[in-house]
Amino acid sequence: MSLRYVAASLCVLIGLSCGSSTPSKTTRPRDEVFAGKVGTVLFVTQVPIGGLGSVVGAFNNHLPGVDNASRGGDLMIRYPDGEVRNLTREAGFGDAGESQGAKAIAVREPTVHWNGNRALFSMVVGAPGKQYGRVRSRWQIYEVSGIAKGEKAVVEVVAGQPRDYNNTSPIYGSDDAILFTSDRPRNGEAHHYPPLDEYESMPTNIGIYRLEANGEKFSLIEHSPSGAFNLVLDSHGRIIFTKWDHLQRDQQGDTPSDVSTYRPITHSDESASASTTMETANAEVFPEPRNEQDPNYDSAVEPHRFNHFFVWEVNQDGSEEETLNHVGRQEWGGSFTEASIRGDSALARRAPDTVALNTLQLPDDGGAFHTRQDATDPVWYLSTIAPEFATGCSGYLVRMEGDPEVNPEDMRVIALTKPDENNPEGRYRNPIKLSDGTLLAVHSHEPGELKNDGSLTSPNWNYDFRIKVLEADGERFKAGATLTSGIERTVSWWTPDARANWSGVLWELDPVEVAPRPRPPMRTGSVPDVEQSVFADVGVDIDSLRAWMSEKDLALIVSRNVTARDRNDVQQPFRLTVPGGVSSAGENSGYDVSHIQFFQADYVRSYDMSNRRGRRPLARPIHGPDLIIDPSGPAGSVAIGLDGSMAAFVPARRALAWQLVSPEQEGVVRERNWLSFGAGEIRVCQACHGVNKETRQGTGIPANEPEALRDLLQTWKSR
Repeated sequence: MSLRYVAASLCVLIGLSCGSSTPSKTTRPRDEVFAGKVGTVLFVTQVPIGGLGSVVGAFNNHLPGVDNASRGGDLMIRYPDGEVRNLTREAGFGDAGESQGAKAIAVREPTVHWNGNRALFSMVVGAPGKQYGRVRSRWQIYEVSGIAKGEKAVVEVVAGQPRDYNNTSPIYGSDDAILFTSDRPRNGEAHHYPPLDEYESMPTNIGIYRLEANGEKFSLIEHSPSGAFNLVLDSHGRIIFTKWDHLQRDQQGDTPSDVSTYRPITHSDESASASTTMETANAEVFPEPRNEQDPNYDSAVEPHRFNHFFVWEVNQDGSEEETLNHVGRQEWGGSFTEASIRGDSALARRAPDTVALNTLQLPDDGGAFHTRQDATDPVWYLSTIAPEFATGCSGYLVRMEGDPEVNPEDMRVIALTKPDENNPEGRYRNPIKLSDGTLLAVHSHEPGELKNDGSLTSPNWNYDFRIKVLEADGERFKAGATLTSGIERTVSWWTPDARANWSGVLWELDPVEVAPRPRPPMRTGSVPDVEQSVFADVGVDIDSLRAWMSEKDLALIVSRNVTARDRNDVQQPFRLTVPGGVSSAGENSGYDVSHIQFFQADYVRSYDMSNRRGRRPLARPIHGPDLIIDPSGPAGSVAIGLDGSMAAFVPARRALAWQLVSPEQEGVVRERNWLSFGAGEIRVCQACHGVNKETRQGTGIPANEPEALRDLLQTWKSR
């Protein structure tokens, strides 16, 4: 952790602008109000707030305290004639007075039902009513109806959701199930709460839950150890979201100085009664060390530091999770990852001779957020490109090609606003294209970092987030008139130590169009013909196997040839040989691989600090009674077939990663994105890292019948 960053973030958290002690009101340009007509728009207002863990942050933004989400905002609706209604106040929620107490609220992330007459949103209720007071509040999912003109707004809490946890980013499924993110531990383990991220070991949500339409059952369908954000369901039935991948060794416990500061504890397993140790040598087994101070550092291997905010997709049953269309950082950029093996001149951060069409690379210090499908040209998706810190998740806007039929090599990222972090026009977030073609986005005039020019008790945040109509500016767009004339409030609250006061124009965030839309299809995974023929030859019924795996909470993953690597991916070794079998090394020297080893995110790391509760995951070899593991290989591994294929039963609804290992059981190719699978899912990849069009050697997508699948099915059938 950077001490410089810690100092800066503490200043923001307590409401001070570092280096400035004199509160001052920020002078901003005067905005014009939009005079034309646009569709009906639902949005939220927010008393300005910033800092690490705030509601507008890129991550850890689910925290419910008043220092994370200032109370006093509401759920609002604007009609084409310019009329604005306060829906939450109309329904009896929120504190209308200046003093924010037991009825005070903050709201976020509305989404409209397919019929256009109701909407989901998250709301937190309650603020301290006296000095040093405490309230136990949580973000919960609510539904609002009566949103048409002339109707009476009704707001009701959604039944059946986890009531003791923070539930955010709710969306409707195709079948009216509710999909949302939550910080509820995977199986509700109280001693794991709050789940901690893989970076600062701060509280985070742990992925995507599904609440059935009847409200009688909820279940985790996608596991994101450092968090999933900004859910939306596209017209193809895919949940599109931002996932924060930070799969690296624990930076609070991998060097002697960090160990003495944070006092990490490693548990033998996830149970409350597990034995513990404070010995950190060899406590982590995957991925490779993060820095040279790690006792396990190997000078032949590049230290692995990873930070990736990327656009992902998953089906509504938790199956087929992958980056959008399986596009990667070799096409779109992002993350700090360098070539993995030192001394191998064939490897590089990115392919120097890339054939990808995209030319605008995502930044390394942030990524893509608030992604939504273009309502008038659904091949495209609009997104905010923002750094991870200090801008309220704002930056510049882009459109991305994301139709399922577009090959990743052909997917482009095109700037909508100036792709400049210091754009003098200001900063943007929450882009949305309405059905009439109007582009809206949230905009602030301030081009710099988000900071408080006031004090803890008299905050004066320098951003002025407002929803604006974007107008053409040559090949790009820029902020035009505001959608409203401004919604002003004066509020005060207990911090809880001191009385804070704020007066001004509320921020406007999270716009969404109120209009009926076709229900998307329910996508499900399918088994390709090549693998179906193997099932038929062995005599295993696919549906029967799926039922067994669902009961055991397992998935089956298959690859046809793990030695085949995509031609754009040269960050890790691609000249691979299965001893006695298939090879992609050609005449060059390469790397022998004999097994693929799987790891799961187990919550086995905590800290001996008075202010640090909960657990962080560490990678552990997969384990469980129904897995078929090769005892001759490393823990949690299966052998690679002579044809390069692999097949394995793996835990479902649990984040997994894997590596190809040598006959000497050394890691060769380490896949360092967490990925989860649906219960009963059969997932087939043609190669270990999917080949878009050709391998590095110029060969096509593998089409062999995977012998490893045949062997696994025969073993399973005989058990």
